[in-house]
Amino acid sequence: MNIQKKRTVFALILATLALLFFTGCAKDDTITIGSKDFGENIVIGEMLSQLVEAHTDLKVVRKLNLGGTFVNFNAIKNGQIDVYPEYTGTGLTAHLKMDVIKDPDTSYQVVKDAFEKQFCIIWLDPLGFNNTYTLAVTPQVYETYGVQTFSDLVPYAKDLVFGAEHEFFDRQDGFKGLVDTYGFSFKGEPMKLNASLKYQAIGKGDMDVTDAFATDGPIKQYNLKVLKDDKGFFPPYYAAPIVRKEVLEKHPELKGVLNLLQGKLDDATMTELNYQVDVEGKAVEQVAKEFLQSQNLL
Repeated sequence: MNIQKKRTVFALILATLALLFFTGCAKDDTITIGSKDFGENIVIGEMLSQLVEAHTDLKVVRKLNLGGTFVNFNAIKNGQIDVYPEYTGTGLTAHLKMDVIKDPDTSYQVVKDAFEKQFCIIWLDPLGFNNTYTLAVTPQVYETYGVQTFSDLVPYAKDLVFGAEHEFFDRQDGFKGLVDTYGFSFKGEPMKLNASLKYQAIGKGDMDVTDAFATDGPIKQYNLKVLKDDKGFFPPYYAAPIVRKEVLEKHPELKGVLNLLQGKLDDATMTELNYQVDVEGKAVEQVAKEFLQSQNLL
C-alpha cells in the first residue's frame, strides 16, 4: 500500500471514530420523550419534557403526537423513544394481554412488575388521575331515553349508531368485550375514526354513542352525558411515565425529576387542561408551562 492510500485509509478511520464518538456523546446526553396522538397524552409528554430540561443537563428530543398506543409501545421497546405516558389499564390488557384487575393499586403493581421483567421498562409514580374508558351519549339520547348507566342503554342500542377511534376495536378492553359483557347490539356497523375526529362526529350528530376517556375536554364542549359502567367492565387507567430501564441506569436523576408530577393531576385538573388544549386551542407548551409554574415545579 503506497503512502497516499495509507493516508486515505487513516483519514477514513479517524473520521469514523470521530463520528462514533460524537454520536455516542449526543446520545448519552439526550433523552427522547414521546406521546400518543391525543391532547392529554401530548400535554403530559410536554410537561415531562419541560421538567427534564429545567432540572437536568439532558437535552430533550420531543416525539410528541407520535401515534397510537402500539406505535409508542413498539418505539420504547425498540429504543426509538425513552419515555412516554402510559395508563395502567392499557398496560394490563393491551400490552400484557391480562384480564381486567379492578383494584387500582393491584393493577399498578402488576403492570409495574411485569413490565420490568418482560420488557425492561420501568413504571414511575402515578400522576393522580384515572382516565378510564366510559361511554358518552349525545344530549338528545340522554333527553329521549334518560339513560344513566351502560345497562340502561342496552334496550335502545338497536336505534343508535356507535363510533370510536380505530384502536378501541383492537383492544381486549374495547368494543368486542364491551358488547359481550353488556349485550349491546348497535345500529349498523360501528363507525371507526381517527381519535381527533371522533368528537367532531358525535358533535355533528353522525353518531349517538362513543367511547370516551373520563377526563376528555370535548365531553364538556359538546355537553355529552357520561354513563356509569355499572358492571365494571373497564379497568382503572391511572397514568404514569414509563421509562426504559437502561436509560434510568445511565441517568438515575431522571427518576426523581419525572416523579415530580406524582399525584399532582386529579381528574378535574386533567379535564380542565384537556379542555384548554382540545377545545380552547391553547398551545400545549403554554398549558404545560403554566401548570408546572402553578405547582412551583419550574
